[in-house]
Amino acid sequence: MINIILDIAKAQNKIIMLKEQITQELEKLPEPLLQEILDFVQFLQAKYQKEKTLEITIMSESSLQKDWLRPEEDSAWQDL
Repeated sequence: MINIILDIAKAQNKIIMLKEQITQELEKLPEPLLQEILDFVQFLQAKYQKEKTLEITIMSESSLQKDWLRPEEDSAWQDL
């Protein structure tokens, strides 16, 4: 249990240090590049969200399949 707590603390410390390093590098950038950095960060966020959405969709497919493959569902959707 102690090892797990230590591992979590180390991981959190690495994240904090990485964020500090990113902040320090941002401070060095000339102002015209800041918009480009913001655009890139927003692109990464959108990309990550899209990947997570796809992952959730794929994981839920097997549980939803039970409902989708019922005859009642086929008849409900046949006119669309």
